Amino acid sequence: MTVRPSTVALALLASVVLAACARDQKSSAQDDDDDDDSARSAAASPSTAAAQPADSSHLVTAPRSTAGAAAPAPQGAPGAPTQTGTTTWTFDSSQVGSPPSGFSFGRTGKGRLGTWVVRAAPDAPSAPNVLAQEDNDNTDYRFPVAVADAPSFRDVSVSVRCKPVSGRVDQACGIVWRYQDENNYYLTRANALEDNVCWYYVQNGRRVEVKRVHVRVASGVWHSLRADMRSDHVEVYFNDKKLIDVHDSRFTAPGRVGVWTKADSRTLFDNLTATNLGS
Repeated sequence: MTVRPSTVALALLASVVLAACARDQKSSAQDDDDDDDSARSAAASPSTAAAQPADSSHLVTAPRSTAGAAAPAPQGAPGAPTQTGTTTWTFDSSQVGSPPSGFSFGRTGKGRLGTWVVRAAPDAPSAPNVLAQEDNDNTDYRFPVAVADAPSFRDVSVSVRCKPVSGRVDQACGIVWRYQDENNYYLTRANALEDNVCWYYVQNGRRVEVKRVHVRVASGVWHSLRADMRSDHVEVYFNDKKLIDVHDSRFTAPGRVGVWTKADSRTLFDNLTATNLGS
């Protein structure tokens, strides 16, 4: 049998075109924030019920998952006191230029730990002081976190006023809850460079995005960010508007609450508030 050179050339050309199409499809399927595992992977996890796409009201809802929970991550400091009622951290009695007392600092990922200091701010929601993250290390997979040492909460409403100030890689402000350590916690954050709000879990040092909603997040403006969690049910609010509604049973033990940034974000925080939602 004789194979014409033109036939071989056509076959090779077809192979190249198919390979290029496959690469394009893979690239287009990736998340904008490519340091994360994808939301599709999170949705496939048996402990997470992922929400449906957001509608025009920016409300994302999800049915309750009936599948079993994933293997638990480390579950916090034993004997940590839990809280009833509401606790608010205003940073107004802390020394300006120093880290706030009663807080611990960590970093998920790589890069520097972060620089958390109390600053005076004339536009502080509760004058005169705020908590600032000022380290501009632009390592992309770098998530500085500041958490209150006590109390711990299981079912909780946690909120903060936050102001993204600057950052070339990111301008993010976030809150964490059921925080076990710097590698295991729940997280929601708003990003002024991307104009979106996302909900994640961080497990064994891997930040996994489950849901994102496009919404205007202005830089240089104070916003409110809140997450309510009862049992496995999470609701996320941005500027008092409910955006995300999901279920996840990954972390069940009480944990601490705190604030979070990413990469070179310079962000201000005030009025971190946690309210016990348990009976």
